[in-house]
Amino acid sequence: MKLQCDVEVVNRMLPTFGMKSRGKGTRAVLSIGKHLDKTTQRSNIYLMICTAKDRAGSKYKLKGNIEKFFTWFVEEGKATVRLKEPAVDICLSKADSNSLKNFLSAARLADTGSDTSSLPLSTLTPVRARDVEQPKKKLTIVSKKDYPLTSNFPHSLEQLQVSYCKLSRVDMRMLSLKALRKLDLSNNHIKKLPATIGDLGCLSELILHNNHLEAFSEALCLSTLQRTLQHLDLSQNRLQKLPAQFCQLRELVNLKLDENALLCLPFHIGRLSKLRFLSAAHNQLAVLPGDFRKLSLENLDLFGNPFIQPNPLDHKMQLTFPLPLQELASRAVANLRIPYGPHLIPAHLCRDLEIAKTCDCGRICISFYIKTAVSMNLHQVSHTVVLVDDMGGTDAPVEQHFCSLSCYSEFLDNSLQRGTR
Repeated sequence: MKLQCDVEVVNRMLPTFGMKSRGKGTRAVLSIGKHLDKTTQRSNIYLMICTAKDRAGSKYKLKGNIEKFFTWFVEEGKATVRLKEPAVDICLSKADSNSLKNFLSAARLADTGSDTSSLPLSTLTPVRARDVEQPKKKLTIVSKKDYPLTSNFPHSLEQLQVSYCKLSRVDMRMLSLKALRKLDLSNNHIKKLPATIGDLGCLSELILHNNHLEAFSEALCLSTLQRTLQHLDLSQNRLQKLPAQFCQLRELVNLKLDENALLCLPFHIGRLSKLRFLSAAHNQLAVLPGDFRKLSLENLDLFGNPFIQPNPLDHKMQLTFPLPLQELASRAVANLRIPYGPHLIPAHLCRDLEIAKTCDCGRICISFYIKTAVSMNLHQVSHTVVLVDDMGGTDAPVEQHFCSLSCYSEFLDNSLQRGTR
């Protein structure tokens, strides 16, 4: 039975002499096995701790020698074993939680002197230097020949880059790296992302530049990435649209969407209140969503999109008279901010309300409206703007919705008055 983790052996007598422990663990390998006691000439079960400075190891007798186990934080890979003789506390941290539980169970059995024949005992021999090295935090693989086929990735990794390896899918071994903060899978052939990427609870940076992605799933948008993801690079893929739920990734600060085939940006992109850097150059964007006005950016790049020339007289009318009862009821729910959910109304109505439009007058419309496009100077939403076209322009068309004919007529009158000044 072996365990790799950080260990600090604290002498409980130190405070008596006015001294404190270092408070910091050292990488170690712990083993439980039999050792011949030279004084009694009997084999007893010992715990051996080997570190980089003491690869031969220090041994501690276990049978009847454990005073107490402290396991409040075992799920976080932490525990303490208090020995009677010598009077030390063996503090364990940065361990795999399941391996730690198994190790503590074996230590308990050794302490009670129960049937030790079932214990998976190890030979108490010095360890190799590589076994007690500090855990690896960063790994970069940029060649297919260096890609590990038979060994696992170090579980301690916080940054992993695997590029130019012609991966067609995400290796599931990567998804067990619970400490991972940055995952760079750029320059591969990945077509689809597994929803389990969302289980990487520390992931703040995801780089998928230059792959073959055709979609970014709703499941990922609704995963723990909502609380952690700050940097997302989806540039040079094959995306045509992003799901409405994409705007649930509200911690995003930097979003790269360049060189895809995007026909539109997410309807509620304005909900990304922390977004500061947005690039969506060289896509197929004809118009920006109305919610785009709510952004507050430091840098914006929309160069090379086929934006339309906005004309307020060009419009799409999707109104009937009178309005259907469902539309009236949905508008009332939205305008009066009445709580709703799939436990109260059908799920399809919830989806409709999620993409409600705001009229120029401030009221809400759902499925029946008049839509046109108006020109907006992008400096209204960003401090720095990359030119939209080769003509040096920084204006782009933004969708505008109207809940009624009267609102649209008033808008046209105001536009005409501005045009004649």
